[in-house]
Amino acid sequence: MSALPFPLAELPEPFAEEAGRKLLTGEVEFLKGVVAMDGLPPADRLEVCFAGRSNVGKSSLINALTGRRAIARTSNTPGRTQEINFFTAGDSHYLVDLPGYGFAKAPIPVVEKWQRLLKAYLSGRANLRRAFLLIDMRHGVKSVDAEIMNLLNKSAVTFQVVLTKADKLSTAEQEKTLAQVRAALAKHPAAYPELVITSSEKGTGIPTLRAIIAGLT
Repeated sequence: MSALPFPLAELPEPFAEEAGRKLLTGEVEFLKGVVAMDGLPPADRLEVCFAGRSNVGKSSLINALTGRRAIARTSNTPGRTQEINFFTAGDSHYLVDLPGYGFAKAPIPVVEKWQRLLKAYLSGRANLRRAFLLIDMRHGVKSVDAEIMNLLNKSAVTFQVVLTKADKLSTAEQEKTLAQVRAALAKHPAAYPELVITSSEKGTGIPTLRAIIAGLT
């Protein structure tokens, strides 16, 4: 029997879990919001970014990873994050919250400006080690997600799918979504071959994702 494509990431070893906890719940600070490429901070440390369609739960996930209630602002209004928001984790990492894509509550010219900035960032950031692409587990991969995957492929940025809001589904419903996500990812060469299931509300998958980030080089 062959192994499943895109298996779930294994639970981290205790030392890896602790390294992730120290990195992401230590000295994490908001650095700046960027609206143009010339505003990017120096590419002087390892960087990971979080991407996802509007209202997928990026801010909630960043808050859960860092153990902060509101280091990243959450909103019930999709499309409110209009900047590339940079956070420092100690002196070794940047965590980057990208603007949500999809049904943003903004005028078309504003949305187009975000899209241009996103493309420029992804294709021009040499220290970007991995993009974490958040997918709402209740909905699976949508057409707007496929668009961002294509952009990541073209930009040669390795991306790893993180499934959010897992606590909202039964085990059977989760398996159905996983099958759909795995089929979609098979078309994308830049996809990292492991999935992470998370719930910011319940803490599911948070230690695993922390360990993955801390283990990147």
